Amino acid sequence: MEKLRIGIIGAGSLSDVHIQAYRRNPGVDVVAICDKNIAYSRAKAEKFNIPRQYENTTDLISQNDIDAVSIITWNNTHMPLAVAALNAGKHVLCEKPTALNAAEALLMQKAAKDNNKLLMIGFVRRFAERVALAKQMIVSGDIGDIYYIKTEYLRRAGNPGGWFTDKKLSGGGPLLDLGVHMIDQGLWFMGDAKPVSVFGQVGNKVGPRKNVKGLCGGFLTGYTAVDNGIKSNQEGVEDFATALIRFDNGAIMQVCTSWTMHIKADRVNTEVHGSRGGLLVDPGLELYTESHNYIKEASLTTNIDPDFEAAFNAEISHFVDCIRNKTACISHSDDGVKVMAVIDAIYESAEVGESVKLDVTS
Repeated sequence: MEKLRIGIIGAGSLSDVHIQAYRRNPGVDVVAICDKNIAYSRAKAEKFNIPRQYENTTDLISQNDIDAVSIITWNNTHMPLAVAALNAGKHVLCEKPTALNAAEALLMQKAAKDNNKLLMIGFVRRFAERVALAKQMIVSGDIGDIYYIKTEYLRRAGNPGGWFTDKKLSGGGPLLDLGVHMIDQGLWFMGDAKPVSVFGQVGNKVGPRKNVKGLCGGFLTGYTAVDNGIKSNQEGVEDFATALIRFDNGAIMQVCTSWTMHIKADRVNTEVHGSRGGLLVDPGLELYTESHNYIKEASLTTNIDPDFEAAFNAEISHFVDCIRNKTACISHSDDGVKVMAVIDAIYESAEVGESVKLDVTS
């Protein structure tokens, strides 16, 4: 069987993770890379021995010998690039968020169906071992019927600056950067239950905290990041978002995310509460239930440390397997549409100041 030939669109820092994951797969060759800054393309091509470099995405997408592409670019380019690649007969792995909004996500989904090509969304947390195991336990009925999920992704001082904070390029702040992961994870855990209403609130109360010195939470403070000439600014982008999402089976999901918050340390946390037991998914993985009329706690954390290199490897392997073997994709464009519809509803609810109904169709 011939190797799958991959093109990389976007040569930022995350492209390293995609390229390295592809290179670990013996059935794949990364044959081309493109970035609007050709110096970035050339640097990555030299680093990873990629034979072709492009400055114009059309030039890469039009190559007949490229089977699939990874899109790792600014959020506002996801839809046009994905649609163009799908229309050119390429399979697409698009980084999260799917697009700027659900309407764009639907256009991407339609292009995939019209061209009979795979559009997979990079919801990498699904491929983390502890998250995948939690999903397996939920499906197996270990915790019964889910009635409440609480999930948060909070940073103490981790505003990335650069294009992330320019609404024209990013579409939003931590809700689209961090919260998208947690919303997707919660919807995945909920299975067939459909979100039917959302109450959301967003704000920008803390700001970039330029006064904070040194490093905090692994990010440079002072809002100094610059990407491809886009200076750090904050044009209508929130630094905090929270929401209550109600499902058609009566279950509730609570989401909270922030780039910069006055807390002791960065926090990623998910609790899943069911009729027969509960799961703590982050940090680690723990099961709380009953046995012989006593409370039972089971820690499953021994060999399941957070490892996003392994998660990206698993994600890329799944993408390749879906293309080669027609394996059912577990991170499909349908999921991308649903997540974007929920995010749209959070922003709408925050604007109107009340709960909004949600009708997710895909």
